[in-house]
Amino acid sequence: MLIIEGAGRWTAPTGVANDWVEHLRVPDLSVGTYCIPVGGLDDQSPHTEDEIYVVTAGRARIVTPDGAAEVGPGSVIFVPAGEEHRFDEVTEDLALLVVFGPAYGSRGPGLRG
Repeated sequence: MLIIEGAGRWTAPTGVANDWVEHLRVPDLSVGTYCIPVGGLDDQSPHTEDEIYVVTAGRARIVTPDGAAEVGPGSVIFVPAGEEHRFDEVTEDLALLVVFGPAYGSRGPGLRG
């Protein structure tokens, strides 16, 4: 067992448009926190792994080729590997607990832009 301290907690990015911190990595999954401030830029590229986001703080809109949805605390979002997706219209500092399966980057390049 491992308690992952700080996972999903808002941390203001310093000198960049957003902040990604990986907290745990094992072969079959990884867990991290992704933070985007109000008006910040989500510059990620599609990932080669399946992904689950849990919104722990803030409000924004997620946009995919199939549509868009407003998200806020408690929202759980599944994004399959390879799907374009982006958070925009960040109206409150956004903190996301992120789970990748398998681990982030383990299937090769094509991740964050």
